[in-house]
Order: sequence, then structure tokens, then C-alpha cells
Amino acid sequence: MACLHMLRRSGAQTALLDCLFPMWRDVPWPQSRVFGQGPWPKTRVPVPSILAHVPRRYSRYGLDPALVYSALTALDPAPDAVLISTGMTYWYPGAVAAARMVRGIWPGVPIIAGGVYATLCREHARSLDCFDLILPGPLESQENWQALWGTLKTSEPPLPQDSGLALDLSAHPGPEFSIILGSRGCPYTCPYCATSLLNSSFTQKSAALVKAELDQELERRVLDFAFYDDALLVRPQTWLMPLLHHILESKTRVRLHTPNALHVRHLTPELAGLLYQAGLCTIRLGLETSDFSHRLDSKLTSQEWEHGLKCLFAAGFSSSQIGAYILFGLPGQEERAVEAAIDLARGSGVRPHLAQYSPIPGTSLFATARAQSLYPLDQDPLYHNNALWPCVPGGFTWEKQEKWRKRLAGQ
Repeated sequence: MACLHMLRRSGAQTALLDCLFPMWRDVPWPQSRVFGQGPWPKTRVPVPSILAHVPRRYSRYGLDPALVYSALTALDPAPDAVLISTGMTYWYPGAVAAARMVRGIWPGVPIIAGGVYATLCREHARSLDCFDLILPGPLESQENWQALWGTLKTSEPPLPQDSGLALDLSAHPGPEFSIILGSRGCPYTCPYCATSLLNSSFTQKSAALVKAELDQELERRVLDFAFYDDALLVRPQTWLMPLLHHILESKTRVRLHTPNALHVRHLTPELAGLLYQAGLCTIRLGLETSDFSHRLDSKLTSQEWEHGLKCLFAAGFSSSQIGAYILFGLPGQEERAVEAAIDLARGSGVRPHLAQYSPIPGTSLFATARAQSLYPLDQDPLYHNNALWPCVPGGFTWEKQEKWRKRLAGQ
């Protein structure tokens, strides 16, 4: 959405095809859950040969390829370039399929890859020989901006104001939910996280910009909003607290959600109270482990965990609204450490959720993961899929899955 803003403000005419969004209302789509999120349609497809031994089904999520083909061939005139992005490294087969489809429709049109896969697996993307240009990192970097317009054989226009921060959400018609993004990046550099690789610095928007984007979505009668910041609570005076006050002053009833883990240490009584009053419904906290003395990061102490929960409960939040993410499947991680974290979360009055570890190239933990994994993580991004449990001894089995399901349920 930030890329759309930049391109449109630069004078480009754009068309968006989001294969995980019901672009056609007359196409059957699974009924969304209570707050408008998911699920997506899925079609079982053949398992890639390198994963044939894994006891799991393999499916394609999102729009049917025939619909995608129909939408692309209906474009008139043909585009000057096609930009393709994916959200996970191991989703790259979808990007490749899209690129090959585009090549078949418009043989001479440049195909440009960006986003997570292009940034973290640049050499792998190059080896596939289906992209004309690969743009790692943010589009607003001067190098990427020049390369993009150079591929179009035109001099690049100046970067628009708030490039990389401002969003253009108008391309999604009639959404049931929307997003709020007030920052890019994160001041922490956790060894298992890719945020610092995708965004080299932590940058926050102005409060005025975030308010304006929210108001535009409210005009479209959107009620559910998910915060997609990686560090939502860091320096909240910059934009988050002004936004919450704006919601309260407008007397607008919204439902707010935090699918990305909140940094518990930044919770205060004032901030928790504002979040509650403004309509926060879904809270996810970054607990990760109960061993505060031997964490992989330095984001949380036991005292900060207890204080943060005290702030949330005092503000009025219930246990049913609060979940805690616990890292699962780390290299060398023992089962009893995961069980202890589950017990801590449940003992603290919140619901435990396992956050399955995905090995990410470029992170400081990747070398350890590569040494301990069952899979050759360097060879194919499909091995990064956390559903494989790539660093769990013995890998994924349905028996172990059922064991952890019961453990989370307290059975």
C-alpha cells in the first residue's frame, strides 16, 4: 500500500490485484470470522518433490489462477511493468507462477520482484530467471527508486512526501477490515527476526497522517482495524496516543486489533487505559519464553511482564482478549522450556499461543538454525516454512501436533 501511494503520487496509473482479497464479490469466498479476517479459499495442489516426505497437505491459498488470468488479460492497454510481491520467503512459488503467467500474456513487459522474498532471498530469486528486476528492501531507497524508473526507460520523478510511510488503501473495494500503520521498522534487533533486514531504521509517521488515513477508512464504514506496526508501543506520544485521543474525541466506535506482538515493557497505566477506551479488542503480547535470564533478546524482564499485565487488567481488559506469543521450534530449544512458558502465560491469566519459528536468511540465528535443521535451509526457501518445524528434532508429526494442541488447551 505504501508502494501504491508512491507510484500514484508520482503520476503513474496503477492497477492492484491482491490474490488474498475477494476482488470479485460474485465469486464464492469463505465467510470471514467475527472481526472480518480470513479465512482464504484454498486448493490442494501437488506437494513439491523436496517436501514429499513431510506428512502434511500442500495447498494454494487465494484467488483461482483462472480468475487471475482473466483479470490480467482484461487490462487495456497492457501495463508498462508488472510488480510482484509476496509476504513470506516460502511463498515464492506463487510469485514465480504469477511471473510466468504475466510473461505468457505480455512477453515484452518487465516483471519486477519486491518485498520479503526479493529482499531476503535475492540470489535465489535471480537464479529462477523469471524476473527482469529484483528490488530488495524498501522501494523508497534511492537505488530502488532509480532502478524502477530506469527499467521503464524514464528518469525517476522525485520521491513523494512521506514515501514509505503513507498508505493508499483505496484500491481495496468495500473492505470488511483495514490496517493502521504508524511506523516502519523496529528499534530492537532480535536474532530471529527479519524486521531490521526489511527496514534498516525505525521511522514513525506524523500523528496528522495516521489520523487522516483512519478518517478515510471510516468514511468507507470500516469498523475493524489491525495495527501492523512491529513496534507499536515504542514512543507512543509521537502518533499512537494522539490517534487514540482522536478516536475518542470523534466518538467513533471502532474495534482495534494487534496481531503483531506488543512490547510489554512499554505498557503504562495511561496507555493501557487509552487503548481500552478507544476500542482495542484483540491483544497479543510478546512473551516468547519464561526464562527471563537467558532470553535471545533483551526486550522483557519478569518485572516488566507482571507490570504490563497489571496495567492491562486494571484498564478493564479481560483474559479472553489477551494472548501471549511463545516461540516454538527454535534451534536447540527443549520442550520443557516451551511448557514452562505456556504455564507462565496461563498462570498470568492470558491465553498461550505458539509462534512457530521460521529460519530467516540474514538473521544472526540463521547459521545456528542451518547447522541444526533437518533440511538444507540454504538450498530452497520452501524449507523456511515454519509448518515443517524445520529445527525441531524429528520435524513435524501429527502426534506431536496433537500433544501441543492439548497442552495449549490445558488438557
